[in-house]
Amino acid sequence: MSAVAVEAPVAVRGYRRVALHRLLHQPVTLGAIALLLALAALAGLAPVFAPHGWNSIDLSEQWRNHGPALSWHHLMGTDNIGRDTLGRTLWGLRYTLQTALVGGLGATLLAVAVGAVAGFRGGWWDAFLMRVADLVTGFPVLVTLIAAFVWLRPITVWKATAVFVVAMWPFAARTLRARTASLTAEEYVQAARALGASDVRILFRHLLPNAAGTMIVAATSLVGQIVLIETTAEFFGFGVVSTTRPTLGNLIAESVSGGIAATNSLGLGWWTWGTPMLALVLLLAAVNLIGDGLDTALNPRASRR
Repeated sequence: MSAVAVEAPVAVRGYRRVALHRLLHQPVTLGAIALLLALAALAGLAPVFAPHGWNSIDLSEQWRNHGPALSWHHLMGTDNIGRDTLGRTLWGLRYTLQTALVGGLGATLLAVAVGAVAGFRGGWWDAFLMRVADLVTGFPVLVTLIAAFVWLRPITVWKATAVFVVAMWPFAARTLRARTASLTAEEYVQAARALGASDVRILFRHLLPNAAGTMIVAATSLVGQIVLIETTAEFFGFGVVSTTRPTLGNLIAESVSGGIAATNSLGLGWWTWGTPMLALVLLLAAVNLIGDGLDTALNPRASRR
């Protein structure tokens, strides 16, 4: 029996090596990771590129609603009151990433706690926790989030993050519950239980390490969903407003409120919505490609092919 009990860590290490090998042979995924890191670096450098903040106004008349210029002075142009488009976009990317990453991490941790307990303990624990998940997801997530945003007005970045954590965890919890339940039936888990291992040791020593791939893929999926849902809600006038904190969603909404055209009714040129839109597209593409690549690399069935 002792020989069986030590097989799990070896299998886990072998699985990790295979997963890393598969990941390193996916150039598209590696490129997406590099792109996401570059976007995160630009967002982190927002105070360097726009040290006066996102609402800083250039009072020179010549820089009002000025198009992109091939110079470091308002490289991507300005809006109708002289605010730098690139600087506002970088600050918006910063707060969008903050909401998505912190919200995705928080929702994943909550999903791990609920899904692992439900899958491992089963019985009434499973029934109760999954019914709570059903209750949270009983309404369309976008409608639920918009209702929460309206109720919690004025919305800040941290309020929005907390709402996403509470609303998004059931989607990952179901996946983690199924993975944990299947692992609980494995022979090495039964052997560990027969040798007297505690539930906590089995959970943290055997189940969660083997479910790490599922957790990572679930977290990546949640980050992409949060970015998309937040942008959609803010486009329709809910969520964080640009006068409080800029995000990619409210910057796009503000710029196209008069209609998408060469110059809309507010006097805003295409670059005022095109720049944050480009950042949003790149961010979503990077997150989705990383999610697909990790799913392929960390999928145990794919690893055996």
